[in-house]
Amino acid sequence: MFRNMYDTDVTVWSPEGRLLQVEYAMESVKQGSACIALRSNTHSVIGALKRSVSELSSHQQKILEIDDHLGIGIAGLTADARTLAKWMRNECLNHKYVYGTAMPTGRIATDLADRHQRTTQTYVRRPYGVGLLLASHDKGGPHVYQTCPSGNVYECYATAIGARSQSGRTYLEKHLDEFAESSKDDLIMHALRALVGCVGGDGELTKENGSVAFVGKGENFTMIEGDELKPYLDRLELEGGNNAGADEEEKEGDDEDEDAMET
Repeated sequence: MFRNMYDTDVTVWSPEGRLLQVEYAMESVKQGSACIALRSNTHSVIGALKRSVSELSSHQQKILEIDDHLGIGIAGLTADARTLAKWMRNECLNHKYVYGTAMPTGRIATDLADRHQRTTQTYVRRPYGVGLLLASHDKGGPHVYQTCPSGNVYECYATAIGARSQSGRTYLEKHLDEFAESSKDDLIMHALRALVGCVGGDGELTKENGSVAFVGKGENFTMIEGDELKPYLDRLELEGGNNAGADEEEKEGDDEDEDAMET
């Protein structure tokens, strides 16, 4: 029995008990550029690497605002992420209209995972080829959630997804104990240090290909890009930390040619 006998439809089980189309969708997340999220006792931060199709094009957005208290980072197919972001914004608006308060992050994370999961049981649809990191601050404090095409959802202290994200995860695991008491600026610096190891080849983290966002108590979801990101990159440069080639501790073996649709 060959593998391609069971990967033509998402509802067909293989003899090993696997849904191959779902696994393929999860592979598209691994091909996307890296995205990192972490939280302290007061703030949640997302950091992401942006990718451009060519030198003549602008970089694609990797961090999207959903509501004043919530934003997402994406790895995978950008078009799928835009569809999910539009749905999440509608859900947040509807909740605020009905209840007069911001939608709890745990509820929208679970609803999002259910939306992912429904596509794995319907033969006329394919799974979403994107993984999302949710960063928020609500009545329960700061939160970080991760979702994947299989429909699983995880609440995390810190996590990383996308190409070469193992290096970022290694950094986050090593410094996990420092995050809880970190200030907003220190948390942003941790995110940038973790991102440096995810930059491919001899590249560097710059104000063009990097982006960061934060949210905290009394602070709405705020993006930091371009010139606003430069002071943090200068601080990183003074530390001698913006050298991707030297700082990568581990690499995933997924350096194939990336499709322009993936980010």
